[in-house]
Amino acid sequence: MNQRTPLIAGNWKMYKDCSQAAETAKTLLELTTGVKDVDIMIAPSFASLYLIGNILKNSDIKLGAQNICHRKEGAFTGEISASMLLSCGCSYVIVGHSERREIFKETDDNINKKINAVINAGLIPILCVGETESQRDAGDTFKILDKQIESGLKDFFADNLKNLIIAYEPVWAIGTGKTATDEQAQESHKFIREKIEKRFGKSLAESIRILYGGSVKPANIKQIMNMPDIDGALVGGASLDAKTFSEVIKYK
Repeated sequence: MNQRTPLIAGNWKMYKDCSQAAETAKTLLELTTGVKDVDIMIAPSFASLYLIGNILKNSDIKLGAQNICHRKEGAFTGEISASMLLSCGCSYVIVGHSERREIFKETDDNINKKINAVINAGLIPILCVGETESQRDAGDTFKILDKQIESGLKDFFADNLKNLIIAYEPVWAIGTGKTATDEQAQESHKFIREKIEKRFGKSLAESIRILYGGSVKPANIKQIMNMPDIDGALVGGASLDAKTFSEVIKYK
């Protein structure tokens, strides 16, 4: 039986100024009071992290960052370090989101270095992997997932990755309103879990949480979560409204 605690994570992307973020976080806290057996995380913009960190302090909602620099400090204008994220109250860091890969040209090697920085700081990495529509149409989904996982986790061992979370996000389903069918999502999640088992052993494969991301909303979360290898969701647009996001969180 699956003993993995589900994680519902909200990625706010480049939305909400500080006051809007604070209002949403406070409302979400009220709406999710008493929720059990589900981990909750929100990842606001860097500008709001410290403010939201204070609002969430001592609550059951954890704070995440949308990105990180692999360097500890230095002359890297516009970047943010692990120690800065920790000082804001972060527990999680999203690494390798498809928008970072596609728009900002992040490479698998760069993502590997970021995962290393996250783990060394005692933070929890959420490694995002997924194929584009043309890659799926070409039948290359598993090939792409294999490459992204192999490269992203290069030089790691199972002991380093006990807290790792992987988010499968088919790029063609992000913000498009399209959602992978339950079977498509499960098939990819199963492949990822089998890949982790081959690479790092059965124990890690059975304990690792694999999230689905791609137009998740209250109407489809329950059926998504019914799949045996899906352990939660990385939610974009539906996480921006506290009421809608709370409905995703309370899917049970």
